[in-house]
Amino acid sequence: MSSFFLFALIVLSVVAMVIAISKFNIHPFIVMTVIAILVGLIAGIDPATVVDTVKSGFGSILTSIGIVILCGTIIGTILEKTGAALTMANTILNIVGKKNSVVAIGAMGYVTGIPVFCDSGFVVLSPISRALAAQSNTSLAVMATALSGGLYATHCLVPPTPGPIAMAGTLGADLGLTILVGLIVSVPAVAVAVIYAKKVSSKIDIPANSEYTLDELKTKYGKLPGALHSFSPILLPILLIALASVAAFPGAPFGEGGLCAAIKFIGNPVVALLLGVFLAMTLIPASEKKNTLAWVTQGVTDSAAILAITGAGGSFGAILKLLPIAEATTGLLATGMGVLIPFVIAMILKLAMGASTVAMITTATMMAPLMENMGFTSPIGRVLVVLAIGAGSMVASHANDSYFWVVSQFSDMKTEDAYKCQTGMTAVMGCTIIILLFIISLILV
Repeated sequence: MSSFFLFALIVLSVVAMVIAISKFNIHPFIVMTVIAILVGLIAGIDPATVVDTVKSGFGSILTSIGIVILCGTIIGTILEKTGAALTMANTILNIVGKKNSVVAIGAMGYVTGIPVFCDSGFVVLSPISRALAAQSNTSLAVMATALSGGLYATHCLVPPTPGPIAMAGTLGADLGLTILVGLIVSVPAVAVAVIYAKKVSSKIDIPANSEYTLDELKTKYGKLPGALHSFSPILLPILLIALASVAAFPGAPFGEGGLCAAIKFIGNPVVALLLGVFLAMTLIPASEKKNTLAWVTQGVTDSAAILAITGAGGSFGAILKLLPIAEATTGLLATGMGVLIPFVIAMILKLAMGASTVAMITTATMMAPLMENMGFTSPIGRVLVVLAIGAGSMVASHANDSYFWVVSQFSDMKTEDAYKCQTGMTAVMGCTIIILLFIISLILV
């Protein structure tokens, strides 16, 4: 299979996907599933393998984030109905002011994305995003874009997120230096996301659609939950997941015995989010306890469409992983473009396969034997290659990326709006960071 045919097939499949969803209003689940099958057959893959891959890809992605999405939706429903989300929004706005609410949600994403997968982080923080949009009279598109960008920056650039930490190990980069430089480089990435949200996403009006106003909730319940109690269903999972990430550090800070095993268990996103669900239930006032089952059921029902679309995206990505995409990029290695080489390779893999972590690990594996010949053997040189790959894996989140659908579905975005907000924002973020890294490499390497 020639490189030209391979890339033409991928590009045409993405274009067909966009047209079918945006212009003909066909449900994304149907579109992605059908296109995944067609791409596999056109690429010459055995039909039985195509069907098996579509099924396994669907199940694989739901294995990793299905329960997380379910639990996050349930938590969000309870936070919304009890007024806890409004309490959180008011707390944040009282601290930063309404004019800084977009910066605040971006900063929350930046911090949360360090220990938590961006998908999980967005699910957990989306009730705050929605409530902030309502309280500050801002389009939900703006808040969602800023939150998504904040999460995405540290997800792609800062260990202990699995992608960056795997790259650091593969390329022999010092982990502490990678974390330090990654945290610094992530700041302009978040700044770009916030600016993009204010300048571009602000042109798309998406109402917050909070079920109740603050006054209505006060009338209904008499008193809203306190700030600490309201934040706890979100803070607890984030804290537990962060501790599990620290426990996995090479230096084994919690040892290797029972304590470490316990921390890793309760810090697993599934367990942490389940604990968050039970903690959220304590927010329900006594007068509404009879509605607990109905509220949880609504959360489960609301997550169905998200799960279906996310699973279909996993099917499409699984088919693309069968294609020799990595081999088709090897010709880039002889071009002598410095840190632009790992960036371009990771970008191609990201655009083709959708999964940032897969793009990171695959590119790092390709680059590992070439570090010496390319002159990236110093500690800072290795870190810059890690971050260049991370920047490439940002460009760009679109229809074959589960994060694209998590952001769009949890933010009430139409698909065409999601391309403007999520895809455009992640593309600008990645390109901005590689320009910064290229300038740094000219000075330090």
